[in-house]
Amino acid sequence: MATWGKGLRAKAVWAVIGACLLIFIPAAAMGWQLVSGVQEHFGRAFALNFTQLNRQNILVPLSRDLALAQRFADSILMQQWLSQEDNPQDKALLFRESEGYLKDFSSHSFFIISTQSGAYYYREANKAFDGQPEYTLKANNPDDSWFYNVLANGQQVNINVNRDARLQTTRVWLNILIEAQGKVLGMAGTGIDLTQFIEQFIATDEVGVTPMIIDEQGAFQAHPDKDTIAIGSAAGAEVQQRTLLAQLPEAQQARLRTLMAEAKKNPQQVSLDHFTLADKRQLVALSFIPELSWYVVTAIDLDAAQILEPGWLTLSLLAFILILVLLLLALAYAVERLMLLPLRRLQSSASAIANGNYQVSLPPSTGDEIGDLSTAFGVMANKVQTHTQELENKVRSRTCELEAANQQMRQAHQQINDSIDYASLIQKAILPDQQLKQTLGEQHFVLWHPRDVVGGDFYVFHPAEHGRYLVGVVDCAGHGVAGALMTMLARAALDHAIHDSGIASPATILQQTDLILRGMMQDCELPRGLATNMDVGLACVMPDQQQLVFAGAKMSLYHSDGEQVIEVKGHRRPLLDRRLVEFSDTQIPLQPEHIYYLATDGYLDQAGGDKGFGLGNSRFCELLKNHATLPLAEQAQSLKLALEEYKGDFPQRDDITLLAFKVDSLK
Repeated sequence: MATWGKGLRAKAVWAVIGACLLIFIPAAAMGWQLVSGVQEHFGRAFALNFTQLNRQNILVPLSRDLALAQRFADSILMQQWLSQEDNPQDKALLFRESEGYLKDFSSHSFFIISTQSGAYYYREANKAFDGQPEYTLKANNPDDSWFYNVLANGQQVNINVNRDARLQTTRVWLNILIEAQGKVLGMAGTGIDLTQFIEQFIATDEVGVTPMIIDEQGAFQAHPDKDTIAIGSAAGAEVQQRTLLAQLPEAQQARLRTLMAEAKKNPQQVSLDHFTLADKRQLVALSFIPELSWYVVTAIDLDAAQILEPGWLTLSLLAFILILVLLLLALAYAVERLMLLPLRRLQSSASAIANGNYQVSLPPSTGDEIGDLSTAFGVMANKVQTHTQELENKVRSRTCELEAANQQMRQAHQQINDSIDYASLIQKAILPDQQLKQTLGEQHFVLWHPRDVVGGDFYVFHPAEHGRYLVGVVDCAGHGVAGALMTMLARAALDHAIHDSGIASPATILQQTDLILRGMMQDCELPRGLATNMDVGLACVMPDQQQLVFAGAKMSLYHSDGEQVIEVKGHRRPLLDRRLVEFSDTQIPLQPEHIYYLATDGYLDQAGGDKGFGLGNSRFCELLKNHATLPLAEQAQSLKLALEEYKGDFPQRDDITLLAFKVDSLK
């Protein structure tokens, strides 16, 4: 170990002693930047304390009178009289007791309001009081709406700045609800005149300090220049240029709004920033009083305000800067010679070892801490060399294992993708595209867009005698592989039901399909949260009878001639619902000028627009009406583009299927 005499601490002491010998050299420069920093620091502290003091000068009277108002409202005599307002004895006792509160309130006034009668009693010292109400509040009077709003909100304590037009006074009113046995009997409180506080707040002898009060719109409520005050701004009077925002350059107004929002969010703190006021750069401090919705503002011109005495502070700063510079120079020289040079030699050896050259020689020990460090580093280098070799062997082994595992994962991923692609081919094979083309030709179109490679939507088509045919759309719960598997069950069940029941009654087909699916699923133990229901819409088209029969399970049939869109609603419950459902057929006459549409909820529920809401039934019907007169091929492309434009950057939420057909002539 290094001895103290040769250690770094001893060398550092000698270095400091040598540097201190130079601190008495006369000062030759001055550091105005440090002075400005100190001035800024003390200016901020002054602005913060000055603003907080003014804030408390306004809040303290409020807190005291609020406590008195609560005691006044909780009086037993108050509750007893308001329960029986027509009892003169209780009334006399209450107003006799209230004389003590009259003396204690800072404004020497109070008010009482009865919820039952709306009577407004106002008592003020040095004014005659005959025990009669000043006026009666009415719910349909806009001037009295504040009272009924407080009752509706149920606020036990409410502080409201308001002008009483009948009393001709503007005050901060402390409103306390009077309750007994859960019933609101009335309201009591007092009003505080802020004029005296504002005068005390504005009066200041500090040079370069401008205190003021603004409201949430920035209008001046108090200012040393009376012509600047925005009289009546709280009542909606025109403030013109009498706002703090109007006195700032336009580029700084947004920054002031941000500062006001920050002060409002943290009313117990003071927010500070620099702004240009009266063509001078000034420090502005804001503190928000939520009880009044006012901002207490202090603007300080740091160049004019006497934050610090310039004479002695300048000399002190000059001496301090000079001493600091000389001390740093001396210490830098000492550290360079005594510590950095040996450390650089050690660092050079360490860099060589870091590059893999473990044969490099380390600097000889100098008997101090750096020498001990060099010795310890040599021991560490030997251990690092050993551990590095072991680690390289392990890394090679693990790399081989990871490469083998990655190869297996790639093979498994490829197998899964191949299986899904094959499932997509199978699913497309069950779709009746050829039958639709042979029967309907260009008088139909289908938009079928699974969300994934495979999906839970499909459509059916069954031709029959006399030119009749059954067309339908099915939406199985889920999408992807799970939804595709459900389509296999649904298709098998539908085919079985159609084989047994024919196509004339879509409701019977739905009923039979529901029973068949329930029979398939009854022995399966499904998780509680797994959905297996299906939305289905089936339409039997009978040109020979000029009729269309529709039945739906949570799916509607739409038809339009371009002038209007008619929605034929199906049953509100799907197949495989928790309850057994009785489906019914709806017969409508076939109209050659109409186009008929069946759509899954993937089209109607697709998120999009400015706020990401679903397309919805109303927008869907509007799209159908606007495009119903187009040829079906153009209509398909237009409806597809319309959905893409509405979707924008939002992802596809569900499988989408839209099937449309038209019957040109009736046999």
